[in-house]
Amino acid sequence: MTNSVVNAVDGVITYLAGIFDNPSINYKELVILSTWVQTAFEVYVLRRQMPCYERPLPPPALKQHISKETFTKAQSYSKDKTRFALLKLIFDQFLGWGLIKLGAYSGLWNFSSKLLSNIGISPNRVITHSLTWMTVLTLISSIPGLPWSYFQTFVLEQKHGFNKSTVKLWITDTIKTYALAAVIGLPVLAGFLKVIEWAGKGFVPWLMVFLISIQLTLQIVYPTFIQPLFNKLEPLPQGELRTKVEELAGQLGFPLKHLYVIDGSKRSSHSNAYFYGLPWSKHIVIYDTLIKDSSVDEVVAVLGHELGHWYHAHPTKLLLVTQLHLLLTLTIFSIFINNKSLYASFGFDPSLAVKAPQPICIGFMLFQLVFEPTDALVKFFLNAETRRMEYQADEFAVQLDKKSDLSSALIKLHITNLSSPHNDWLYSMYHHSHPTLPERLNAMDNYTGENTLKLKGKPAEGEVETEAKKDL
Repeated sequence: MTNSVVNAVDGVITYLAGIFDNPSINYKELVILSTWVQTAFEVYVLRRQMPCYERPLPPPALKQHISKETFTKAQSYSKDKTRFALLKLIFDQFLGWGLIKLGAYSGLWNFSSKLLSNIGISPNRVITHSLTWMTVLTLISSIPGLPWSYFQTFVLEQKHGFNKSTVKLWITDTIKTYALAAVIGLPVLAGFLKVIEWAGKGFVPWLMVFLISIQLTLQIVYPTFIQPLFNKLEPLPQGELRTKVEELAGQLGFPLKHLYVIDGSKRSSHSNAYFYGLPWSKHIVIYDTLIKDSSVDEVVAVLGHELGHWYHAHPTKLLLVTQLHLLLTLTIFSIFINNKSLYASFGFDPSLAVKAPQPICIGFMLFQLVFEPTDALVKFFLNAETRRMEYQADEFAVQLDKKSDLSSALIKLHITNLSSPHNDWLYSMYHHSHPTLPERLNAMDNYTGENTLKLKGKPAEGEVETEAKKDL
């Protein structure tokens, strides 16, 4: 039965591969057209948002919480950010269009071949050649974005009082980021290519195992070796906040191993809190800016929301969704892996798609260019799903009797981050993984679900007659 299913899938893939390997399909022009259409759509979405920043008053739900001065600052900051995003989007499109139009992908493949020959390495070592090509291509496409990153940090964020970084720190962070991309990314890419080379036509399940293993490894490696390169994590000092967080984690059965405070103020005055780790060992990280700007109960309420994500297994569910998307992507790639027409459209020798050793990296990169516009549809779906999860995590905090503290914490975060309370519906659907603040406050006010949480160490309702009843 299993073999028949596998053979049927192989037959479908072979059939589709023949259809899409058609010289009459100009993949290069198709990519150019689709990216311009996607960019036009994203420009339209950003333009729809701009009038929201001209509204003179905050929404009724926030009128009592946001002063006129703060609201004006938030509108100005959001307008500047959206203008920056609009210009950066257009710049990136012209850069990408230029690289394709000028034949940079095939040109850099030939350049990397000569580069290897000059240092005594045979270009026929296809994985080495592929890694060199990807390195050069990444540098060519990413270096033009550095001035934009500098402007965002030292002009835009500086203008509105958020930047705490220095030029030296920004340069150091940039170098570290590129170094980590090389140290981690290149070996992973080499493994990616080697698995496909070894597994042949049946590479998809083996590649899935490899990539999932890498993701799990990074879950362990990142907090221990990577995060400390950028931020300092210290144990949260003993005190009321630590006591209440540990108490809440214990009551929920959350496997808390470490509780950290991170020096987010080193670079920005924005606030956040999150947890990470393996199922049996979790770590909570709280930004020092959140602790500074919020009361103890408000910080605990924010963490109550975060633990709601754990309680409802949201990270696991999102992981499964992303793995299904990855599986679908790799399966579709198997249709294009030997597509000579795809290679030829971008100026490569079409024989590279079929002769051994095959530079699979070329095919995968070109495949990503062809299917990149579908990411917009995936973005809509993932945002819808994460917004649903945010509502659910808010409801969890309400069940913990932390509605008031969470509401005030969210309002403070909104004010501190100078977020505009007005959003166009399409802009919000496309760009926001979280509901807007008015939507979250309204949902908490209208929550009518059952309060059925039973916390460890808390008497159940009716067990002790003298115990004050709580809606948990």
